[in-house]
Amino acid sequence: MEFFSTANTLIQIPLWGSVYDLSYIEAVGTVAGLLCILLASFEKTINYLFGLINVTLFAVIFFQIQLYANLLLQVFFFGANIYGWYAWSRMSSAQEAELKIRWLSLPKALTTLVISILAIIFLTLNIDVVFGRLATWAVELLNLFGANLTLPILDPDAFPFWDSTMTVLSVVAMILMTRKYVENWLLWVVINVISVVIFFIQGVYAMSLEYLILLGIALNGSRLWIKSAKQNGSRALSRD
Repeated sequence: MEFFSTANTLIQIPLWGSVYDLSYIEAVGTVAGLLCILLASFEKTINYLFGLINVTLFAVIFFQIQLYANLLLQVFFFGANIYGWYAWSRMSSAQEAELKIRWLSLPKALTTLVISILAIIFLTLNIDVVFGRLATWAVELLNLFGANLTLPILDPDAFPFWDSTMTVLSVVAMILMTRKYVENWLLWVVINVISVVIFFIQGVYAMSLEYLILLGIALNGSRLWIKSAKQNGSRALSRD
């Protein structure tokens, strides 16, 4: 079980006058996450296997560093990966065809936009309360299985609006990806740009670099999926 400990260092990475201890579990989880996004950009269903590995290992990491709200979010992403794997593999009984890459229709795009904006506004105004409640639920759930945890003291969020935006858009993008909508990649581009800047400002340079790589993958994914949607006869903001 030593592999699952964040204290089990794989390599020490020198970063701007400091040293970052990269653990085995973080290294494997990060590589799995990169492979998940890369394979998804090429429309490979196997991406969800790596997605499941990524969220599972990151849930273990968040448990160890007491980020219980983020741990609970991984539970959502785990379920989304399971559904995405099913949806991408399933043949439609009505059309006898696989799910195809396409754009959101105009009504769906507007609905998604409105819901996202409202969710971001709500979370921005209540982010400490929401994450505090999520952390409480996570601790209570884990304690049911004998974890015997105490609720950590959560500091006020340093970037309420940007954290809210990243959280909401990540959930929306994941849902859109499971249904093969092009817009999921456009949202990942926005999420990754914000992440690169925020993590750099916070001095977490390794994560900033990771999200810079993810930004490149998301840009390429946008290009590939826009091309595929065009080949499938789907147009952006159509009324169908």
